Amino acid sequence: MAATPPPPTAPPKPTWDPRHTDLPFPWLRPTIRIRLTLLYGGMFLIAGIVLLAIIYLLAAQAVRVGNDLPFRLTGGDFAADSNACPALAGRTFNNTETFNEAIRACIDHQRQKALDNLLSRALLALLGLSVIAFAFGYAMAGRVLSPLGRITRTARQVAGSDLSRRIELDGPDDELKELSDTFDEMLERLERAFNTQQRFVANASHELRTPLAINRTLLEVQLSDPGAPPELQQLGKTLLATNERSEQLVEGLLLLARSDNQIVERKPVDLAEVASRAVDQVRIEAVERGVEIRGEREPAVVQGNGVLLERIALNLVQNAVRYNAAEDGWTEVTTTVEHGQAVLLVTNTGPVVPAYEIDNLFEPFRRLRTERTGSDKGVGLGLSIARSVARAHGGRIIAEPREGGGLVMRVTLPQ
Repeated sequence: MAATPPPPTAPPKPTWDPRHTDLPFPWLRPTIRIRLTLLYGGMFLIAGIVLLAIIYLLAAQAVRVGNDLPFRLTGGDFAADSNACPALAGRTFNNTETFNEAIRACIDHQRQKALDNLLSRALLALLGLSVIAFAFGYAMAGRVLSPLGRITRTARQVAGSDLSRRIELDGPDDELKELSDTFDEMLERLERAFNTQQRFVANASHELRTPLAINRTLLEVQLSDPGAPPELQQLGKTLLATNERSEQLVEGLLLLARSDNQIVERKPVDLAEVASRAVDQVRIEAVERGVEIRGEREPAVVQGNGVLLERIALNLVQNAVRYNAAEDGWTEVTTTVEHGQAVLLVTNTGPVVPAYEIDNLFEPFRRLRTERTGSDKGVGLGLSIARSVARAHGGRIIAEPREGGGLVMRVTLPQ
């Protein structure tokens, strides 16, 4: 059998972010406007140099036509003086050939001086015109590319989940107008799909939660009956545990669907407070499992949704406690600010995790060396939800194996 070709890899992400304004020399950024300006100015400069060379050669040829003297001395002794021609200054000639040669040298000197003067003035004029050409090219490039700026601003607003924005570009029916109309049509389809998804999530939330809640109520009522047989009591407990697990699965799936989108309404949230709340919720379970929770949490304020950010911290801390060492285990939860970004760090002891299995942990229903939901430690959506929420806030989450066993989970969010 022929070997299966490897799947195509995604292209690398650009290292430059147009939203960053802390560049040391932002005007040196290789934008299309700068490149068009350099192209226009460079073409003008090259054309000017070629034209100047042609004019210089034609002028040199013109001034050298008729290089012979229009007169010739044939005899006599005489003296000559000239301020412009050093060859004639204060000299006495008694030989006509010597005088004729001096006159020729004087004329050649004057012609070369005129050519040099022409060249220097032409170079200065070319330099001035080049500056004007570059400035004019920059202005014209900005005017021509202004529709692209409008498209970019709209795309940034759409990136913030404002799908109602449209470019609606006016002007001639050119390539930029066609690009704008195509982008508006794409936004229209995306908005319809997004609204359909929101309605589906809302309807699914109601339709899935209601029967599960009814089942839980019926089972709890049955379990509260003291006259029920032991077999029925045991069956009721088993069904109640299964129903609770189904509720967790439904809640996790709905939260995962909602967190895949950008956060529209953002408020200041202290990551240290969020982590402390998550630790408080897991502390009882940690005591039962014999896991020590420690770590210092410094204030780290970010803009986002407090409920979703708390879910990140809760999922990470729960996983750190549940997948820990059997004895003398610990979990360290810290928050800090590094390079203008808020960082949540959750470290725990536990089994050794191979580096090649790290990526699988973030897949839904995947665990270390297991799949699906055949475990009492969760439904397998915790890290998937944490990654989706982090992406929705413009951040990222990285997992690394800890030396000696366990994991180091690092969540980085922009402030």
